Amino acid sequence: MAFDFIFMLTEDDSTVPDARRRLDEVLAGGARHIGFKDVGLPFEELQGLARDIRAAGGRVYLEVVSLDAQSELRSARAAIGLEVDCLLGGTRPAEVAPLLKAHPIRYYPFPGEIVGHPSVLAGTIESITESARALADLESVHGLDLLAYRFAGDVPALMRSVCAACDKPVIMAGSIDRAARIVEVAEAGAAGFTVGTAALKGQFAAPEGGLAAQVRAILSLTLEARRRSTAPRRIALVAHNARKAHLRAWVGRHAEVLRRQKLVATGGTGAMLLEAVPGLAIQRLQRGSHGGDQQLGALIATGELDAVIFFADPHGHHTSDVDLMALTRLAILHDTPIACSPAAADLVVAASLGG
Repeated sequence: MAFDFIFMLTEDDSTVPDARRRLDEVLAGGARHIGFKDVGLPFEELQGLARDIRAAGGRVYLEVVSLDAQSELRSARAAIGLEVDCLLGGTRPAEVAPLLKAHPIRYYPFPGEIVGHPSVLAGTIESITESARALADLESVHGLDLLAYRFAGDVPALMRSVCAACDKPVIMAGSIDRAARIVEVAEAGAAGFTVGTAALKGQFAAPEGGLAAQVRAILSLTLEARRRSTAPRRIALVAHNARKAHLRAWVGRHAEVLRRQKLVATGGTGAMLLEAVPGLAIQRLQRGSHGGDQQLGALIATGELDAVIFFADPHGHHTSDVDLMALTRLAILHDTPIACSPAAADLVVAASLGG
């Protein structure tokens, strides 16, 4: 995630009764990441809500608020039935993960001790950080959902501590109701944050009334805060053979900022870049001809890439066109920025990487 805003169709930890009507306003405001809780509406209505979010090109999130084991497992099964993209929350990964194993759902449980309803985060910064570290070490856990502003202590310090301790994305949830908190979340290194009740109650400054205006205001704040984000971005680097020299030059020009990111490259491109620009953190996939492009496509489909830099050969043969078309289609479908030339790639750096 490239520091994204997730709109939750919830109020006081429950899906709002008029969620379907509200969804139209949220989509009109421009939100693309949209979620709801596992309580508040019948399952059939939640199914329709998830289906409508997907049909509009959005990414679907379900956040668990169940405190007992039986309810949490029921919520995990609901996530499977709803075919959500991400399951947020919950405190029992040992029981939930086996249920999700055969499904493409990304799992972000709560670190720390969660008590009460609405939920509160108990414990110390040290104990919550240790819980987060243990969860992030689990292969079945793809990220964390931290109830940061439901913590009674030093919230910015807690967020920084958890983000620094984990090599997986951390989403901040609960009581993010003002611009200053969005900035704090970005500066702490979070991958994103959720807002629900505050927007539904109109608490963000907007030029006009209505929920769509609230969403637009939060998206604007998110874009500004993204430039202050300390979270490394996960960026794919790939080039056709005739454009590898162009990519090498571009990476060399932006080496300082790219050394702070997590890079992914197909095998041959990755080897070339590691030799040309030492100090880059590059995960090498298979060579493109051996399935590397398909591996990149899978990372786009599961939301694990923040941007794709693909320097394409405009004079390439048909086989090259097929690779580019497949990745471009997936990038459009999953709303992932894709840049196919140095000038376009410069814009990605300028917009979100602090270059």
